[in-house]
Amino acid sequence: MNLRKSIKICLGILVTFLVVILAYVGYVYFSYSRIADNIPIQAVQKAKTKQTTTNTEYKITTFNIGYGSYTPEYTFFMDGGKQSKAVSKESVIKNISGVIDTTKKIDPDFALFQEVDEKATRSHSVDEVAQINQQFNSYSSVFATNYDSAFLMYPVLDPIGKSKSGILTLSSKEIETSTRYSLPIETNFNKFFDLDRAFTVSKIPVENGKFLMLYNVHLSAYIKDQKIQKEQVHKLFDHMENEYKKGNYVVGGGDFNHDLLDSSSETFKNDPTEEYTWLQPFPKKELPKNLHVATISQTNVPVPSVRNLDKPYKKGESFVALIDGFIISDNVENVSGEVIDAEFEHSDHNPVEMTFKLKN
Repeated sequence: MNLRKSIKICLGILVTFLVVILAYVGYVYFSYSRIADNIPIQAVQKAKTKQTTTNTEYKITTFNIGYGSYTPEYTFFMDGGKQSKAVSKESVIKNISGVIDTTKKIDPDFALFQEVDEKATRSHSVDEVAQINQQFNSYSSVFATNYDSAFLMYPVLDPIGKSKSGILTLSSKEIETSTRYSLPIETNFNKFFDLDRAFTVSKIPVENGKFLMLYNVHLSAYIKDQKIQKEQVHKLFDHMENEYKKGNYVVGGGDFNHDLLDSSSETFKNDPTEEYTWLQPFPKKELPKNLHVATISQTNVPVPSVRNLDKPYKKGESFVALIDGFIISDNVENVSGEVIDAEFEHSDHNPVEMTFKLKN
């Protein structure tokens, strides 16, 4: 009798467990949806200047802020580390404040941010979009979602949870229109981790009647299907080329999750046996002939834009690379560019800046 009772209890527990698992899988599956392609985004207009001018120097930055979670000591489970969420709400607010201070010191005319959480478990529900916008009162802004997930029970003991995150563009000139374009993603189980990948295009008037087309880009990192990687970059390339053919100026910045150097591992003396999906060579030869990757100014000690999160950051020892930067068209002059050595204090990325001119 006791044996039968024990078996019934065990079966009851097993059935309950299976029901919970199936209910959760159903929740994730049926809550899955992708944001439509080619949708307009409302710009919040606060800029005092209506247009850009030719032969004038402008400064732009791109900064993946890692949703305010990554201090130099932080490691991330998807990179071989341990953590999945920020240490605390206070830590997130402090890191975003550090990002704001770093950006203000650069004093750009245009600022591109990636991995900006609007509301997410991983960043303790801090509205980072609001925190940044409040500190840039003279900039127009555009925010577009590129990651909106159900509550993910992964890793099981410390789940990353529910996330709504995106890319944020700031402009000291008025943004006439802005559009969000969806990028191709994998159709297997990975789609639940990469569901809303996108880039935005903000249209800024130029005095000569043309437009500066400002792209904010964040390509996928944790995908192994190189066909999807190629489809993502070519959708971006094709859009940029079409705008250039209209006579407009193209400046695209962001986290490309590809190696923008001939070899980051050689430049930064990484362990050559390490391989990462986010460090495939950037397909420079496949760029349309009127577009190119903006050159970063040479320095005696090269500065990386990203570190791997398998272990706490140690300068000269951590795996680092250059994956953040800019693509520009031939009618844009690259005056100078550099990676700002912020020592990964407030993110797993360093900001990259470029000074450029729009040619006549």
